[in-house]
Amino acid sequence: MNGRSDGHIQGGESHAGSISPSVSRGTVVLAATPIGNVADASTRLVELLQSADLVAAEDTRRLYDLANRLGVRVGGKVMAYHDHNERRMADPILDQVRDGACALVVSDAGMPTINDPGMAIVRRAIERGIPVTCAPGPSAVLDALALSGLPTDRFCYEGFLPRRHQERLRHLRTLRSEERTMVFYETPHRIDQAMQDLQEVFGPDRLMALCRELTKEHEQIRRGTVDEIVRSLQEDPPRGEMVLVVAGASALEARRNDPEAMDDQQLAVLARDLVRTEGLRLKEAIARVAAEHPLADGSLPNRKRIYALAVQEDEED
Repeated sequence: MNGRSDGHIQGGESHAGSISPSVSRGTVVLAATPIGNVADASTRLVELLQSADLVAAEDTRRLYDLANRLGVRVGGKVMAYHDHNERRMADPILDQVRDGACALVVSDAGMPTINDPGMAIVRRAIERGIPVTCAPGPSAVLDALALSGLPTDRFCYEGFLPRRHQERLRHLRTLRSEERTMVFYETPHRIDQAMQDLQEVFGPDRLMALCRELTKEHEQIRRGTVDEIVRSLQEDPPRGEMVLVVAGASALEARRNDPEAMDDQQLAVLARDLVRTEGLRLKEAIARVAAEHPLADGSLPNRKRIYALAVQEDEED
């Protein structure tokens, strides 16, 4: 780990200038804030809010609202630190940390850097040899994963799905062979389209869980197949941001969906086989095999090129 030039080492030992067991001078602290239930705030977070010299908050109004609900007074200087200014503000914050300040970084909910600001200051602190630590706490990703009932030994976090339909499909296709449990974020106004795309790419029978209002009074976990979740959304549309936890592909599915399994020539042969065995028109067969065999980047094979190869095979026969 990186240490300061004065000999302080980032690790389990307290720094010589400690304010309290939870607040160390000359250190950046990333602190998790409650994702719903304010009672989940840690004692360490409370101490940091009271004692840190500087608090960099994604939304200063929400920071003060949290402090009021916790019954604490923010003791240090508060500054806005969000997506639009985090790179510009990283060095000015770290200059104060280098001079001995304890800088607390918080997002609106959950852990900074996880779909929230914070990564810029972490990277810059590492480059400058300034200690960074975490005050861990609530996590929507881990909460949803634990409550889903799906395998937790191996998982991947994919953040928010792309907003646009075609980009979302392309991204999901790159995950068709993913064997780990997958975790996504989604918003209410895109959930219907996102679920339709999940159904198209992963099929109706893939197991999943839709988690919303985590840690709040009206927490809800919907578990079932993709098709069952789609139908539940039609009957009872959800509110609030949600976390989608989707089972990974089986080993057999992963092999079958391997995006590098077939080149254009092989796809042309497969399309011609579908024409013979299922009576499809050649263009229909090509559209089907292209959709079922996306490229490694999630885009679909060139159907015109496959068609030309298939026609060439017919002429040679």
